[in-house]
This record gives sequence, C-alpha cells and structure tokens, in this order.
Amino acid sequence: MHDIEPFFNWRNYYRAEEDDRSPLFGKVYDEFIFSNKIYNYFIHPQWDSIGSQTLYIKLLYCDYDEGYAIIELIGEWNDCLNNDIMFLKRYFADRLISNEINKFILLCDNVLNFHGSDNCYYEEWWDDIKDDDGWICLVNTLDHVLDEMESSQVHHYCDCGEDFMEINWRKKNPRHTFAELTQIRLQKTKQLH
Repeated sequence: MHDIEPFFNWRNYYRAEEDDRSPLFGKVYDEFIFSNKIYNYFIHPQWDSIGSQTLYIKLLYCDYDEGYAIIELIGEWNDCLNNDIMFLKRYFADRLISNEINKFILLCDNVLNFHGSDNCYYEEWWDDIKDDDGWICLVNTLDHVLDEMESSQVHHYCDCGEDFMEINWRKKNPRHTFAELTQIRLQKTKQLH
C-alpha cells in the first residue's frame, strides 16, 4: 500500500497545503518518513489524515467560484467500527462547506472495503448542502463496496452506482471531470422525471 500515491498530475492547478481556506493549509509533507498506517500497512506520506485509523484522503482540487471539491480516498471506509463518516464530515467537509463548497466528488478507486452503520452523518451532510443545489458524488467504487453502500442506504444521500463507475478522471483536468459528472447527474435527473 505504501506505493499507492495520491494523484499528483493536478498539482499545477491546486495544492491544498497552499490554500488558506483548505483544512490542510500549511501542512508540510515528508517524502521519506512513512508514519500513517491502515491496519499494519504503511501508506504513502502524501495521503492526509482526517483522524480515522482506516481512511485517508487527498484534497486534489477546490474551485470556490463553482463551489466544488474533488477528494481522493484510500483505505477501508469503516463507519461501523471507526465512524469514518463522522471524521470525514466533521473534520473535513464542514470546513469546506463553511467556505461555500457544496458539491463533493469523492474518488473511491482506492477504497477497498466499506462497513456501514447508521446514516445520520450522511443525512446531515446532505441537509447542509441540498438547499444550495449541492450534492455528493461517489466515483469509481468497487462493486462490493457499492453493494455495501447501497445496503447501508448511503445512496439516498449520495450519487453513486453504475452511472458513476469507470469514470476516467485521471485523463482529464479537474474542470472537465466536474463538467462530466455534472452532465451525468443532469441526465440521470431527466431520466427520473
């Protein structure tokens, strides 16, 4: 796991540690000391801790004018034992919401497992952003992760599923990724009505 780096090709567009509105402002990274672990496995030092023992993130891009953030995740998303959604919501999303971010793209390519619990934090997150036309989109979840998320009713508060699988976001810039997901959401909404 220590070889899996967060996506770095967008660093010429945005660096969370240099953004004074980011929860990660001022963070200094050490390229040589591996200190964060998921269970007994060290992870690359570029991943950021949100307080969880099993889920780490990287804020890849924020656009305050358009109101969206793109966040890459790695590890095991475990609400059952570790209440990871509480860490993600309280210590990260809330700070972005206070800076007028209301659209969240969560890149789940490296989320290896999901263990659900209750939906309180998902519902709260949704309530915090829905009046401003906000949304949460889970992109590229593994099939078994998506199955568990759906059985935990997470899909009531987040866009996820087949339409948001196999999105080749690494080949695009952040604005194109946002535009593609916005278009998919629009098409889905039209199909429902």
